[in-house]
Amino acid sequence: MNIIEGGFINKEAKVAIVIARFNSFINESLLIGAKEVLLRQGCLDEKNITIVKCPGAYEIPLITKKIAKTKKYDAIIALGSVIRGGTPHFEYVSSACNSGLMNVGLEHEVPVAFGVLTVDSIEQAIERAGTKAGNKGEEAALSALEMISVLSKI
Repeated sequence: MNIIEGGFINKEAKVAIVIARFNSFINESLLIGAKEVLLRQGCLDEKNITIVKCPGAYEIPLITKKIAKTKKYDAIIALGSVIRGGTPHFEYVSSACNSGLMNVGLEHEVPVAFGVLTVDSIEQAIERAGTKAGNKGEEAALSALEMISVLSKI
């Protein structure tokens, strides 16, 4: 039996992080967590990390697709937050972001780590951006590193 399993250290990996400016008070914490993992756990050099800012979560898939088409990056990390309000807007933005990012990864065969919070309240967002529920930016970065490794072994 053969088992293919990924690791987290890849000093030569090039990673792009796409981050939404909307809800930046949450998203910046996700970015801090993602960068710390890439630099410490992945042992990446800062020059191998590119950060691209876009307006909001709805725009993340298009930016991610444009980055994927360059074939310069081994993985892309998407960071943002969509907080439920009193209208159906939440469902549309969350669904479009999720589907769009999945399609980019499949179409371009590049790992796209989903670090976009889809939460019911600001309190839930804060919890997932570095307090009691961990930091989803860190988790997305770990996922990206592991996927780079796994794909390189297949």
